Amino acid sequence: MNGLAFSLERMQQTSVADAPSTTRPDELRPHPSVLTLRLQDCAEGTSLFAFAGLWERWKDKTTSETLETYTVITTDPNELMESIHNRMPVILHRSDYERWLTPGDPSQLPVDLLRPFPAEEMKAWPVSRDVGNIRNNRPELVEPIAD
Repeated sequence: MNGLAFSLERMQQTSVADAPSTTRPDELRPHPSVLTLRLQDCAEGTSLFAFAGLWERWKDKTTSETLETYTVITTDPNELMESIHNRMPVILHRSDYERWLTPGDPSQLPVDLLRPFPAEEMKAWPVSRDVGNIRNNRPELVEPIAD
């Protein structure tokens, strides 16, 4: 069994978001954009949604320290994202959360979920460059600015 299959079989996780930001990787001063989903695929009464991810607990061979690591799985960008970034996180539909999180038969891994989220079910808009500075934490950071 390859490493990805082992990880998918045993260690699927999700990461919850409501309005993550992203930047264009090819610009010197990236212009961030905020992403959201149209509400039909968000948790009831919220704007939260989930990314597909993998986690692993492992021991560092040099220090013998036990580490827990996590990664968000990415895929090709959809039509909305391709003008913003060259990849996008795998966003799960609410109806797929349980299937992603439930360990299953290794011959039936949920790799079909590792696809771009439909562009027509997403929204994106440009925001201030202040989003890229961790010291900034204000609600108005996600308000649209002129492009």
